[in-house]
Amino acid sequence: MKKNLRIVSAAAAALLAVAPVAPVAASAVSVNAAATTTNTVYTVINADGTAINTPADAKYDVDVTPNLTAIAASTVNGQTINGSITGNITASYNGQSYTGTLDTKNGKVSVIDSKGRPVIHFGKLAKGLYTVTVKGVSFNFGTANANNTITLGSKNSNVKFSTDEGSFANTKKVELNQDGTLKNPISIKVSNVNALDLSNTSGINFYNASNGSQVTKGSVNVTASVNGRLNVSTVASEILKNFAAYQVSNGKAVSQMPDQKAVVADVNAALKAANIPVDNGWFAAPTSFSVNVKVTSSINGVDATLPVTVNVANGKDTTVPRQSKTIMHNAYFYDKNAKRVGTDKLTRYKSVTVAMNTTTIKGKAYYEVIENGKATGKFINADNITGTKRTLKHNAYVYKTSKKRANKVTLKKGTEVITYGGTYTFKNGKQYYKIGDNTEKTYVKASNF
Repeated sequence: MKKNLRIVSAAAAALLAVAPVAPVAASAVSVNAAATTTNTVYTVINADGTAINTPADAKYDVDVTPNLTAIAASTVNGQTINGSITGNITASYNGQSYTGTLDTKNGKVSVIDSKGRPVIHFGKLAKGLYTVTVKGVSFNFGTANANNTITLGSKNSNVKFSTDEGSFANTKKVELNQDGTLKNPISIKVSNVNALDLSNTSGINFYNASNGSQVTKGSVNVTASVNGRLNVSTVASEILKNFAAYQVSNGKAVSQMPDQKAVVADVNAALKAANIPVDNGWFAAPTSFSVNVKVTSSINGVDATLPVTVNVANGKDTTVPRQSKTIMHNAYFYDKNAKRVGTDKLTRYKSVTVAMNTTTIKGKAYYEVIENGKATGKFINADNITGTKRTLKHNAYVYKTSKKRANKVTLKKGTEVITYGGTYTFKNGKQYYKIGDNTEKTYVKASNF
């Protein structure tokens, strides 16, 4: 849950502004920075006041992440775009995140290029990698953490914290005062901040690594162990071996394929979405599953995704037995308690994949919807698919419209007829049931049943 930022001083509104790196978790936090005057102002990220709970195997107590975005100066369609660095600092702990926005205009944000030269005018920022340092940053963890010593760190390897010796390190031990605020503000340095070139309008294309053909989807084959277990790193390596991603810049093809760590994250995300547990990188592999390999351009920031099907030898078939059925009457989705789910509906004569047998919910039969071989927990009233048997109390004609018969057939009293879904009201104000397992306009007056 993200908390809103409270600005204690108007001058502090100009504190934060830098470019996105990766978010990180932290604790009850106050981000503050000294103004360019002799007075110190604070931008406070309000915490919930609870004590910092640190897992026993954690390398640090609070995870701090600057999220920075740099844009290079360029001209697009005749319009000049000034260079800029914008962003925020996020700190999280106990499952909550607290964010403060940075301001580059207060003199507390400094930038150097890849050659160590300071950048004076951000508006003239060129393409390339930069190191951004934010000075005078403080955190307020509340009185629940008063007088404690805690360690700051970041999941982003590009983030470092100033040490007492004037250098920078991956972690930083800080002392808190009686209010739970850092006794001494620190500096946070973020390296490899990439300035994007918005004048480059090219997209990212994926290719088959073996033959160079362009692809929009792919598949790989992997083998699980004899007990059906597989490691996410094996899957990621196979994907990286088989596919490449390129983008054109200055007439040259630039590789944009993510690294092993990023693809591992994509595999983990796919397994989580499929409700497949992962234990230290290992999981019980199904016979197949899909991974969306996501790429973000280092040149202009555009995104691209390659869906990859992973076929697993020795994998376990976890798909639910299923069948394809035709919707005979517009149908809504329901949950296991027969309550409507959302407003989406399936229109008549469309196909839907459902379980082999119906489920009885509150006395009515429903088919559970199956997607990608998995039960979804969404149900469709079986009456809209297989219909309901009804016995005619009177002889009945079959109608096409309120005035025209569909055929010359007369259905006799006592005949069992399958109707589908609820009734339709025709222009004459009378109600009709759809009959016949087809797409033809065949209706019988409801009053005949």
